[in-house]
Amino acid sequence: MPLTFRQLGLPFPQADYYRPQDFLPDDSNAEARAWLAEPQRWPHHRLALHGDHGTGKTHLLHVFAASHGATLLQGGAIRHLPAAPDAPLAIDDADDAADPRALLHLLNAAAERRLPVVLACTVPPARWPGVLPDLDSRLRATSAVGIGQPGDALLRALLARLIADRQLRVDPSVHEYLMARLPRSCQAMREAAARLDRASLAIGRRVTRPLAAGVLAGLEGDEAGWGG
Repeated sequence: MPLTFRQLGLPFPQADYYRPQDFLPDDSNAEARAWLAEPQRWPHHRLALHGDHGTGKTHLLHVFAASHGATLLQGGAIRHLPAAPDAPLAIDDADDAADPRALLHLLNAAAERRLPVVLACTVPPARWPGVLPDLDSRLRATSAVGIGQPGDALLRALLARLIADRQLRVDPSVHEYLMARLPRSCQAMREAAARLDRASLAIGRRVTRPLAAGVLAGLEGDEAGWGG
C-alpha cells in the first residue's frame, strides 16, 4: 500500500511589510496623504492621524519615516524623559503613551528644534482622556486628520495582495465569494488571509469555496476580538 502524507501546517508568522510601494491609496486616506506630504504646512510642526485599528495609520507612519528620515517610536515605549530628538518623529499608538510626561518632553523638544512630529491615534488628540494640563494644551494645538473606513476597491486589492503574498491558489469565483461576505475592514481581510493559509496548509489543498465558507464561519464568532 502506498504511503500518503498530510502536510503539517506550522505557525510561521506572516511579516508585516510597510514599504511605501505597498501602501494602497484610497479616498479614505487621501486627506492624510496630502497632509503628510507637506509637513511645512503643519501648525506647531505637529500632525495627528486618527482612525480605527486597521485603517493604515502604521503604514502611513512608515511611509512618512522613509520619506523624511523620521525616527519611529511606539507610544508604550516612551518613558523617563527620553533624549531630545535630532530627526522628525513618527509615534505610533501615541494615545497609549506609557509616560505622559515623557511624551510632553518629546513634543516640547521637537518644537524647540522645529522638527515635525506625527502622532497616530484612534481618536483626535483633543479627546484623549486624563492627560496632563500642559500636554493637553499641546495636543489641542495639534492639527488632526482622520482616516476613514476603506472603500471596496482598496479592500479588494488588499485581499488579492495578501493571498498572493501567501502564495495561495484561489479561483476568482472564490475571491468574489469572500469579498461578498467578509466584514468591510482591512483587519478582516488580513485575518481571513491568515486563516485561509492555515486551513489550506492543514489539508494540503488549494482554497476552495467550502474551505472559504468554513473560514468565514469561524470569523463570525471571533469578529469582536480582532475587528477594527
